[in-house]
Formats: sequence, structure tokens, C-alpha cells
Amino acid sequence: MTLRKGSKVWVEDKDLAWIEAEVIDFTGKHAKVLTSSGKKVLALPDKLQPCDGEAELGGVDDMTKLTYLNEPGVLDNLRRRYALNEIYTYTGSILIAVNPFTKLPHLYNMYMMEQYKGAPFGELSPHVFAVADASYRAMMSERCSQSILVSGESGAGKTETTKLIMQYLTYVGGRAASDDRTVEQQVLESNPLLEAFGNARTVRNDNSSRFGKFVEIQFDSNGRISGAAIRTYLLERSRVVQITDPERNYHIFYQLCASGMDAEAYKLGHPSNFHYLNQSKTYELDGVSNAEEYVKTRRAMDIVGISDDEQEAIFRTLAGILHLGNLEFSPGKEHDSSVIKDDKSNFHLQMAANLFRCDVNLLLATLTTRSIQTREGIIVKALDSSAAVSGRDALAKTVYAKLFDWLVEKINRSVGQDHDSKIQIGVLDIYGFECFKLNSFEQFCINFANEKLQQHFNEHVFKMEQEEYQREQINWSYIEFIDNQDVLDLIEKKPIGIIGLLDEACMFPKSTHETFSNKLFQNFRSHQRLEKAKFSETDFTIAHYAGKVNYQTEKFLDKNRDYIVVEHCNLLASSECPFVAGLFPPLPEESSRSSYKFSSVASRFKQQLQSLMETLSSTEPHYVRCVKPNSLNRPHRFENASIIHQLRCGGVLEAIRISLAGYPTRKTYHEFVDRFGIISLDIMDASYDDKTMTEKILQRLKLGNYQLGKNKVFLRAGQIGILDSRRAEVLDSAARRIQGRLRTFVARRDFVRRRVAAISLQASCRGYLARDIFTVMRDTAAAIVIQKYTRCWFLRHSYMQLRLASVLVQSCIRGFSTRRIFLYIKKDRAATLIQAHWRMFKVRSIYRNRQHNIIAIQCLWRQKLAKRELRKLKKEANETGALRLAKTKLEKQLEDLTWRLHLEKKIRVSNDEAKSVEVSKLQKSVESLKLELDAAKLATLNEFNKNMVLERQLELSTKDKSASEREVISLTELRNENAVLKSSLKALEVKNSMLECELAQSKEDSSSTIAKLREVEKNCLQFQLNLRSMEEKLKNLENENLIMRQKTLNVSPKSNRAGLVKPFLDPKFSGALVLSSADEKSYESPTPSKFIASLSKGLSDSRRTKSGMEKNQGNLEILSRCIKENLGFKDGKPIAACVIYKCLLHWHAFESERTAVFDFIIENINDVLKEGDEDASLPYWLSNTSALLCLLQRNMRSNGFLTAGSQRSAGSTGMNGRLVQGPKPSFKYLGVEEGLSHKESKYPALLFKQQLTACVEKIFGLIRDNLKKEISSLLGQCIQAPKLQRVHGGKSSRSPVGVPQQSPSSEWDSIIKFLDSLMSRLRGNHVPSFFIRKLTTQVFSFINIQLFNSLLLRRECCTFSNGEYVKSGLAELEKWIVNATEEFAGTSWHELNYIRQAVGFLVIHQKRKKSLEEIRQDLCPKLTVRQIYRISTMYWDDKYGTQSVSNEVVSQMREIVNKDSQNLSSTNSFLLDDDLSIPFSTEDVYMAIPAIEPSDIEPPKFLSEYPSAQLLLQNPN
Repeated sequence: MTLRKGSKVWVEDKDLAWIEAEVIDFTGKHAKVLTSSGKKVLALPDKLQPCDGEAELGGVDDMTKLTYLNEPGVLDNLRRRYALNEIYTYTGSILIAVNPFTKLPHLYNMYMMEQYKGAPFGELSPHVFAVADASYRAMMSERCSQSILVSGESGAGKTETTKLIMQYLTYVGGRAASDDRTVEQQVLESNPLLEAFGNARTVRNDNSSRFGKFVEIQFDSNGRISGAAIRTYLLERSRVVQITDPERNYHIFYQLCASGMDAEAYKLGHPSNFHYLNQSKTYELDGVSNAEEYVKTRRAMDIVGISDDEQEAIFRTLAGILHLGNLEFSPGKEHDSSVIKDDKSNFHLQMAANLFRCDVNLLLATLTTRSIQTREGIIVKALDSSAAVSGRDALAKTVYAKLFDWLVEKINRSVGQDHDSKIQIGVLDIYGFECFKLNSFEQFCINFANEKLQQHFNEHVFKMEQEEYQREQINWSYIEFIDNQDVLDLIEKKPIGIIGLLDEACMFPKSTHETFSNKLFQNFRSHQRLEKAKFSETDFTIAHYAGKVNYQTEKFLDKNRDYIVVEHCNLLASSECPFVAGLFPPLPEESSRSSYKFSSVASRFKQQLQSLMETLSSTEPHYVRCVKPNSLNRPHRFENASIIHQLRCGGVLEAIRISLAGYPTRKTYHEFVDRFGIISLDIMDASYDDKTMTEKILQRLKLGNYQLGKNKVFLRAGQIGILDSRRAEVLDSAARRIQGRLRTFVARRDFVRRRVAAISLQASCRGYLARDIFTVMRDTAAAIVIQKYTRCWFLRHSYMQLRLASVLVQSCIRGFSTRRIFLYIKKDRAATLIQAHWRMFKVRSIYRNRQHNIIAIQCLWRQKLAKRELRKLKKEANETGALRLAKTKLEKQLEDLTWRLHLEKKIRVSNDEAKSVEVSKLQKSVESLKLELDAAKLATLNEFNKNMVLERQLELSTKDKSASEREVISLTELRNENAVLKSSLKALEVKNSMLECELAQSKEDSSSTIAKLREVEKNCLQFQLNLRSMEEKLKNLENENLIMRQKTLNVSPKSNRAGLVKPFLDPKFSGALVLSSADEKSYESPTPSKFIASLSKGLSDSRRTKSGMEKNQGNLEILSRCIKENLGFKDGKPIAACVIYKCLLHWHAFESERTAVFDFIIENINDVLKEGDEDASLPYWLSNTSALLCLLQRNMRSNGFLTAGSQRSAGSTGMNGRLVQGPKPSFKYLGVEEGLSHKESKYPALLFKQQLTACVEKIFGLIRDNLKKEISSLLGQCIQAPKLQRVHGGKSSRSPVGVPQQSPSSEWDSIIKFLDSLMSRLRGNHVPSFFIRKLTTQVFSFINIQLFNSLLLRRECCTFSNGEYVKSGLAELEKWIVNATEEFAGTSWHELNYIRQAVGFLVIHQKRKKSLEEIRQDLCPKLTVRQIYRISTMYWDDKYGTQSVSNEVVSQMREIVNKDSQNLSSTNSFLLDDDLSIPFSTEDVYMAIPAIEPSDIEPPKFLSEYPSAQLLLQNPN
């Protein structure tokens, strides 16, 4: 790599793996670089990797498009895409999927599946659906089975990716047989069960799969799913009996121990009580409850179909394994014998025998002895303690492995296999490469499997490279690719591979891991892939494709030995439990001869792996590499070191190395010329094609060993760096020239500015001096004037001081004498007033005493008179009644007297109080007068003193002249402060005016708000009126249904129509005509009335058979000819509809209780639609059926069936069962005249109206679907056109003498022609403008959806040039809409809002200056933030090189998108959905279609041939 100052490079970093840097200097052999974090680092040039400084913000969707295909470039590209929630990236045909750890439902909905269905691989954005679709299409086209290999560590999303693959295959392949659950669901429902029995905690992952799973989805010859099978490989059996801290055994054991009642039944407790579980101190997982997981496992067993008895047997077997592990042995009495160690072991032995349902003594014998069959007989050999423990562990591993195989077989039976299937797609989910601090036999086997898979992967990548080279027709025979066959030979080659040596060591009882290691080093001493560990004599290191792994051999031999003991198999085969006995079928005779049958775990692992590789080799592989971005399982965290390790283990970097061995850099000629054409501008100016220019540029640079293909140029590793270096030199030279010209311009500009500034400065100085002289002269004149006025002021001031002093003395003397006279008068008046008050008090007190005495005397006298009168009355009152009356009178008089007495007492008391108050007041006034007299005396003394002071001040006034001058100065200061206060006052007045303006504005806003509120109130009132009208319409519908039910009930029970009417009276069919069989399946577009033909046929058949033939067969022939022959139009009115309506009126069909004529009409219309040319028949019958429906509605409204008081506005509901409201048109508008006579409509007529409504909707839906199919291909050409122009016609934009670019209007012209032909067809058949308007609107809505979705899904469409291209097409469409007028086009232009705003956003140049609010409010108000975010991240300018929006706007949008993703109620899809509903109601049809008068239509000539139609010809009315 050629380095120079300013080169962008990648430098290794401990924390970030790689960090971007720039070369700033060279020191000896080292390069000094400045990293993006601001650090300066010295590094060898060989340790640096080239970096593309012009990389796009959003990265590239295919790693092969990277300018520099290296490890840091791949990592940086994944990081850029992950930051934008682009979790999928291609590396050729390999898909890399980064787990987002958040929900992205918009990527996996049904519409997204539809987009990827059948799309060429690589045309749309990377997606797991694209891989699944490519495998399915390859399977169907080549009739060859496919396989999809999903790899990655736990938590990387393998299971979710597998689920998505099966979900897509289920969508695209359907299901051959009807089933309640899909294959995907059935397979996924088995996941909890397989995870419980096959997953365990490892050092790195809490839920690591310890087996490989191959899901085989089987298809029939038609490409439909016919079955599925799950095949498992390479179960880690040794984990059952041996684990290391902090790992765990299989999850099912811990779940069983936490199962509560079941654990108690099996005598289980905490996992620490069992040897197979307590070898590690980790019993619980963070955030996982073993009890809850146990419930989930039981539920999964129920779903799979495992019965309760089988479940009980499974858990009994697992409990037996745990108890079996607690058996301990001690040496026996005989030599090399063993016995049960203690009572605890004896208890566990008894429990194991009970759980396995076998004889306890026989179980003990099989564990402590072995039987050897010889020619002489059977010899029983005792086993020592270590051998008994080995036998115990062998039995536990065998039982667990058999149990796991039974579970897999049970799941396969539940899912359902198709053994006759010839083609299938397999999905492999297997554990990835492992490298821990301590690596044992399990890691050796797993890494061996990954080496085999990596070899298969390398072969596939090599094959893809070969296919690419062959496709481009380049010479590639001499290219050598990296291979890992030497590692595989080291491990598995016979007889001296590592596995062979390990098996050989296991066959000798006295072999140890030391002898195995020594033999290994002796045989492979010089092997480049095998090394001896530095600090251990027995450990060895293998250089795998993903890195070096150090293996500890201490337990290699123990874990590799897997004896199949015949006694064990016979013991469990004889178990009383049918489940346990079924796990161990009888062994063949040759196996029963020896008690031991040695089985190597590594050899069996190798065989299973070979079987898997054979399966994969027979299929066409596809690869998905899942990556876990961080260890915390949190979104938006990207750990570089962890991802680099996963890319190495997943073989992605190995694939890059393979690509580097060939031609890693490949660019289309257009891209090459676009990037490197500036190296040789003279070649660009010549009239060469892109390939010739590419060759000449490479020849001029004298680059060799490159290849020119058909469409691409292939460069060897490092050549792109030379090209970039040369390009940088050219750019530097151009930059220096630009800098030189710019510096010249700047220097000249500065000189001119300085000269102008000097002249200006001289003029300013001269002006300053002149102004200074003038100022001196002006100041001298002003000083003289000031002196004159100052002297005048001083003299006047002294005079005024003397005058004021004399006036002040005179005023003080006069004031003193006046105040003394005033005080004398005041005292005289006060004394007079006191005397008057005292005399008044004395007279008043005398009067009150006299009055009081008089009143007292009067009271005593009256009392005396009253007593005298009382005695008289007592004497006279002899009778009781008189006495009582007298008594009451006297009591009343007594009460009055006592009341008066109390009143007089109160008055007397109040008078006394008033007198005392007055006396106190007078005393206080006397005291106050005394005080005032004293104060007056003091005041006279003060006045005298003041006069003395004033006389002294007068004498000192001449001395205070200097003080007065100071006061003058302070006065001037006060004036200055006054001026400042005035200025602040003005400022406050300005603020006040501003506040008043704001107040006026707020008043205007409030008035506008009030106006809006009034409008809202009006709208609310309108809505209430609409609601009431809808309620009235609903009542009308209920009345109509009630009438229909009454009509039905009036029919006799023996009527043949009873069974036919019943479905229509069912509530779920009220207002909708849906009578198709539930078993039928339709794959057509979901337009209404798809089943009307079959329904009508069934109705007509039943009616013909049950009601008999019609009396006049000629009537049906007339109708048949009217329907099958094209009668045309007269004055824009359909003749067939008018004739059919007149016939029905003439035959009184609307009054009939039972008739088959309506079914006959519907059936014949459907037959014509099926048999005829759709382009001609559909518009013709849309016009006729809508006119007939309008006439029929007019008949029903006029005959009183619908009352005028409750007019029905939405009488018919379509096939989709919706109720549409609308104002009822007047009778005059519908053409109802008083002269027409009508009869009451019966039930068949009402049913006919519903059938006819459904028929109109069906025809409209068929026309719409046909239009969408026709325009889809045209839109596809428009979508592909920019891509083709960039490939073939892009040179003209850079070379002035090149061939001019092809006009982009050719594809849009085809769409305009299509729209013109559509309009001519519809108007030629006199389709009402209402239907034309609806069809045009839906077509333009479909155009908007297709163009907008392609913009979001195809990166080549999200460009500046494509925006200009689409904008020109939209201008053509706008012209067409304007020419079509609003009558026929309607709101079609508004239907293009989404694509218009998106294109407008693409073609603006200053995107980085736009804020998010400006984009949302001004540029793209209709688009959601998710859609704007998608466009911003996918945008690239292929014309001017402008950039997308700023990083701040991208981060703001990302936060909003993440919040929306967490909101489950909101939709997260950025794509637009196609609306398949019918955009009108029956009432809309009545309102829109003009009135038709059937009497104005002349009957066709063929009616004269029928006698029954003669009266119709004579009396058309």
C-alpha cells in the first residue's frame, strides 16, 4: 500500500479493534498518524489498512462494493448500517444479519414479503427474505434441493432468523393440505422442548445449543409445502456426566429440580445435592426462572403431542439419571472388586432402580461386574471402583442420548414428514466456533465441525467467485485460493490423525493423556498447524481458520470413551416401564458376545458430521451469518472487538481472504470511469466507450494483472490503492492550482483594499485637522459670550439674594404678630364654648331629674289604681269564666306594666351613662385646652428664637456666596439626571407601545381562535345531524329487513323457497351477500362479489327445480339476447339496461312473490363477463348494471316501499358489509314522474337489488385489478430505467462530446398512452364520469404506492438523478390530469402527494442546511418520520455529489423512530399499503348517475320476433 501525507488509513486499537486515522508524517520506517479521537500514534506501514475517505454515510449494501475490501472496512460498513437500523448486509451471496435487540415489525410484514417475492437477488435492499426467496426460486427452477446455513453465537438471532426464513417459505410455498397450524408454527413450537434438552450454559452464553439442528422443509412438485423434518447432529453427550465451573448441565435437569410436586415425587431437591449438577456452582441463570421454564417445557410437550404417561416416563427417566450420578463405589473384599460405598449411595441406587422400573440387584450387578462370553462359557469379571464409576457414567450418557433421539423422532411425527418429497429446503442451525480460556474435548469437536463447515463455505465462496469470473469471461485459471484441508487432515486423517490417535489411546486401559500428547507431538512435530503449548507438556494448540485455540488434554480420553455395555442395554430393555424399554431395542447377536462394545465419541461425531456434510453437499447452499452486536443485549450498542471475533468465527473474514486471493476489487466500467476518469482527462474527452476508457486509463498507469470482463473491471489486491493514490495526486495538483489562483486573487484584493484605505485615511486626517482649528476658533468666541453672561448672572444673583433675605425677615415679623392675635381669638372662643356646654349640661341634668321623678310618681299612682281595680274585679267575678277572663286581662296588663317599667329603667340607665360620657368628654377637652395653651407659649418662644436665627443668617448671607455657586453646579447635575430620566421615559414609552401591539395581536389571535371554535361547533352540529340521519337510515334498514322477514314468514312451510331464504335472514348475512362455502379457497384479489356467479347459479338451479318452469319461455330468451348481444347506447344511455327494466316492469316481476327471472339475469351477466373480452365487456356492463341499479332504486323509492318520512340513504350494503351514509336525492333528480305507475316491491326484487349492487362492485373491482396488472409492468420499466441509464448512458453527463443521454420520457409516454387508452375505452362505453373518476383516482393512488415503495426499497432509486427522472414523469402525469379535466380525473393529482414530496426532497441541493422541522412541515408534511429517515439514510447523489441531511437531523429522527418502535399501538411500517376496498357506496351511485328515462329508448328490432314483446313495443310506457 502506497502511503502519503493526508492518506486515510485504519490503525489497530485495543478498545475499538480498528480506528480511523490520517497520515501526518513519516519517521524512519514508521508512519505518524492522527486518529479520529485526537491521538498521535506511530505504526509500521504494514500494520495499516487503507481507508476510503469518501465512504457513504449509510455504507454499502454489499461488501463487494467496498473500495477497500479489508477487515476494518467491513467492520466500519456494518457499524454505519447498524446505526441506521439497516441490520442486513450482503457479502456477495452471503447475508450478514446483526441482531438489533429491538422490534422492527416494518421489515417483516406481509407487504414486505410481497415485495421480495420473485425479485432478483440483490435488486432490493438486503433482507433474509431475499435469501429465502433465492433458495425457493432456485429449487423450483433447477429442481434441486437447497440449504440455508444459519450460524452465529447464542443471542445473535439464529432462532429468529430461522423463524423468518420458515415464515417466508410458508408464505411463498403455501400448504398442500389444510392444517390448523403452519409448518413454521409446528417447528417453532418444538423449540422450547429442544432447548430444554439440548441447550446449556457455557462460559460465554447462557443458552448455548449443544447440538446441531437441521430443519428440512419438504415441497411437492407444485412448490407447495408438503411436510417437514427436524434432524439433529452432534449432541454433546459428555456434558450429562461432566461439566466445569461456571458452566451448567442441560437445562431440563435444573427445571426438573425446581418443579415442586414432581421433584418431591422423584425424591429430588436442590441441584447442589446431585453429582452431575454440583460439579459447577452455577445453578441459576440471571432473569430465568427454572420453575417457569419447566411449565413452558410441559406446555411444549403437550403441543407436540406427548401424552401425560409419556411425559411422566420422561421425567422419571431424567430423575433416574440424577440419582444414578450420586452412586459412589468403594473397593470390595475381593481383588479389583467394588461395592456400594454407604447408605446414601444405597438410597440413590434404590431410587434409580425404582425410577427405571428394573431390579435393583440386577442394576447393581451390571454396574459392578461384566460378563465375558467365551467358547467355554460366560465369565463374570468384577470391576474396581473407577471402572464402576465409568460404567455408571456410560449408562447415564446412553440413556440421555436415547431419550433425546426419541424426542426428536416424536417431534418429527408431530410435524409430519413427506417421504415422497423430491425437493426440499433445509435450514441448518448449529453452534459456532468456540475459543475459551480453558478448551477441552467438547471445544475440539465443535471447532472440528466448524472447520468442516468452513471448508464447505470456502468451496461455495470459491464457486461463487468462479461463477462471477465465468460470467464476466475473464481468465482465472491461475488464481490460488486459501484452503483449510491441512487442518482437516490433521484432525481426521487415518490412521494418524488426532482422532485416530485419540481412539488408539482410548483402546488401551493404561493410556493417559500424557502418553496421548507425547504420541501426538511425535507424529506432528513439523506440522505448521499444530503447536505445543508454552507452559504445559500435554496441551497442544491448533491454528484454526478463526485463530489459534489451546486445548487441555487432561480429560480428552475420559470424554472420548463411550462404551456400550450389553448388560446395561439388556437391563433397561427388560424394564417394566414400556417407555424405558422402548428406548433400548434388542441388540444383534454379534453385539451380545462381548460385554463391552467400545464406541469413540470423536469417531461417531466424525460420522455424523460426514453425514451432515453429505446432506449439505447434495444441496445448493445459502449462508446467513448472524452477529451479536454487544454482550449486554441492548439496542444501538456496537462492540467492535466482539463483532470482529464473530466475523472471524463465522468465516466472513475468511471469505474476504478468499476474495483477496483473486480479484477483490470489481467495479462496473461506469463506476470506474466515474471515480478515476479525472486521472486522464484527455481520454475522457475522446469518444470512447466506458470499457475502452477503463483499459486506456489502466494502461497509462502501467498496471498489470488486471482483468476486463463484459461489464466489470477486476483488480488485484492493492491496485485500487495505487489508483486512489494517483487520483489523490491529481486532486492535490488541481487543489494546488486552485490555491495558487486563489492566493493571487486574495493578495490583489488585499492590495486594492489597502490602497483605498490609505486614501480614505489621508482624507480623514486632513478633515480632522481642519475641524480641530475650527473648533478652537469656535470655542474662543463661545468663551467670551459665556464670560459676559456669567458676570451678568453673578450680579443678578447677589441682588436677588439680598432682596429675598429682606422679604423673608419682613414676612417672619408679620407672621409672628398675626399668629399672636390669632391665638388670643382662639382662646376666647374656646372659653365661650366651654361655658355654653357647662350651662347646657346643668339645665339638662335638672330637667332629667324632674322627668324621672314625675314618671316614678305616675307609675306608683297607676299601680295603686290598678290594685284597687283588681280588688273590685275579684269581688265582682263570682263565675269561673269571668274570673278567668279577668285574670288573663290583668295578666296582660301586668305584663305591659312590667315591660314599661323595665323600659323606663333602661332609659334611665342609658341617660345616666350618656351624662357620664359627656362629663368625661368635657374634662378631656379642658385638659386639651390647657395643653394647647402651653404649646402656644412654647411656640411664641420658638418664633422668637427663629427670628434671632434669621437675623444671624442675614448677617452670614454674604459668606454663603460660594455655597450658592455649588448649588448652581448641583442644579446642572440635576438637569442632566432629568435628561437621562426623560430618555428612559421615552424607552419605557416605546416598550409600552410594543406591549400594546402584542396585546392587539393577542386579541386578534384570540378572535381567530374564537372563530375557529365557532367553526368547530358548527362542524360538531353538522356531525350530530349526520349521526341522526345515520340513525334514521339504520332504522330504515331494520324496517326493510323486518319487511323481508315478514315476507318470508308469509310463505307456506311447504314452499320450495324456505331453505333458500334462510341464509339471507341470518343476522351475519344481513346487508351483505356472502354465501360461498367455507371450504372453498380463493386466491384472487379481494374485490367484492367474487362468488356471486356461483351463488346465482345455485339460487337459479334451486328455484328452477322447486318452483317449476316459467310460463313464458320467450321472456327468458328476450333477456338472454339483451344480455349476450351488444345493443350499444343511444344518447349516452345504455339500451340493454333500459330494455331489461321495461321488460321487468311489463311482466310485473317486481310484484312477484316467487320468480327466477332475476337469478337468470345475474347468471347470464356473469357468464358474459367470464366468456367475453374483459377490455370490452367490463366497461360495457359497468355502464349497464349501474344504470339498471339506478332504475331499480327509482322504482323502489317511488312505490312507497321506502317512505318519504324516513328516506333511506344507504339502502344497500356491498359485499364487504359496510354501511355508507349520504343525503337522499330528490325524486325529480332521479327522473321520477307522476305519470308512472309502480307496484309494491316484493322480496325477490329486494334480493335482486342486492345482487345487482354486488355485481356492480364486482365489475368495478375487476376493472381496477386489470388496470393495476397492466400498469405494474409499465411502472416496473420506469423503476428500472434510471438503473439502465446509469449503466449504459451515464457517460454523457461527464464528457462534452459524448453521446447525448436518452430522453427519460419514453417510459412515461407508455404510461400516458395507457391512460389515454383507458379513458377512451371507458368513455367509448359511456361509463358514468363518477366511475371514471374513481378508477382514475385509484390508478394514480397505485402509481403513488408503487413508485414510493420502490424509492424506499431500492437504493438505486433513492438518488438525485432518479428524483429528476421521476419528477419529469410526474410533470407528464400532471399535464394528462389537467387535460382530462376534474370531471374525469378528480383528485388524482392529490393521490401522488407521497411520491411528489419524496421526489421534491431528493432533488433539493441544500439538504444539510434543512432542520427536521423544516423537512416535516415544509418539504414533506405527508411523510412520516420513519419514511423521511429511510429516504435520508438511503439517499446518494450520483450526479452532483451532494450530501444527505446532517447528522443532527439523522440522530433526531433515529430517536423518534426508536420511540415509535417501542409503541406497540403505532404502525411501524414505512411502506404504503394498497387500498383494495370499493371507494363508493350504492347511495353515491344514485347521487352521481344522471336520471335515465327508459321510455325515450327505442326498443331493439329483434323484439318484433317475439309475440310476448308486441305489447311492449306498442306501449313502451
